[in-house]
Amino acid sequence: MSHALPIRVLSAKDIHDLLTYDRCIAAVEQAMSETSAGRVTLPLRQVMPVPGDRGRLGMMPGAFAADSSFGIKLISLYPDNPAFGLSSHLGLYLLFEAEHGRPRAILEAGALTAVRTASASAVATRHLARRDARRLAIIGTGEEAETHLAAIPRVRDIAEVVVWGRSADKAAAFVARHRDRINIRAAASLEEAVRGADIVCTVTAARTPILFGAMLEPGQHVNLVGASTAATAEADGEVVRRSRFFVDSRQSAMAEAGELLAAIRDGIVDESHIQAEIGEVISGARPGRRGDDEITVYKSLGIAPQDLAAAGEVLRRAEAEGRGQMVEI
Repeated sequence: MSHALPIRVLSAKDIHDLLTYDRCIAAVEQAMSETSAGRVTLPLRQVMPVPGDRGRLGMMPGAFAADSSFGIKLISLYPDNPAFGLSSHLGLYLLFEAEHGRPRAILEAGALTAVRTASASAVATRHLARRDARRLAIIGTGEEAETHLAAIPRVRDIAEVVVWGRSADKAAAFVARHRDRINIRAAASLEEAVRGADIVCTVTAARTPILFGAMLEPGQHVNLVGASTAATAEADGEVVRRSRFFVDSRQSAMAEAGELLAAIRDGIVDESHIQAEIGEVISGARPGRRGDDEITVYKSLGIAPQDLAAAGEVLRRAEAEGRGQMVEI
């Protein structure tokens, strides 16, 4: 017996309209706490090379133990896409209800990923950065630079933003887009951007380190966001060694955190260098920053509970406001 299944389809515009940063930060913060408490189903993501070696297909399923839904993100990762006017992350998030396993919603995954990734950095910054942090350095000029610029000021009183990118023209354009609403300027070098910053967010497509431990200063907090495989790294081993190192998931970090894995391979640190999952800091199970002179690093890989929490928030708002398109399959 077959029955038509009604599904709500939510576009990137729907997601940006419904998923405010305050809502997403709250949802991700709760998701990270649930993750570290062991109340999630979190398989390691699977990544498949696509024909022609142009990119990869990522598959990220997950579920909360106490929730009435589960889901999976299917997303193509094409690093060269921005040169063609396309996002490097394109795909779909599929949300199901748990009682009968019926699909409930299809969400555009690029927007969902961009907002939840920046929100995860904001959660880490809330719990790890100095309370008086006011200067933000953004390393990179793409979509995640935009979302981090929007998210980080939700958790700290940012008075100045310095941006650096490998293309000076793109950095200048980034500054021009935002100078009317925030004090922002472009740095001539990455070293200049990091110098004096309280919070540093690396959101690049770099495959080998561009941030070096010698650049860091006491009291800084760093969000390492761009690299998401064991073979890539935005920061060198000295960044890892000098910092108290926090992760979203130990399991994911030991499989995919390129910066940490390279430092372990080179004998600089071992697995015990992971201070805590951010969810453990949120719950108070483990300490976060212990003093104003510490350097803290949060390695963001992005995990399925973050996507599920964000997707669930979008769907609740969409149902309440009648947003999206209803289709039957």
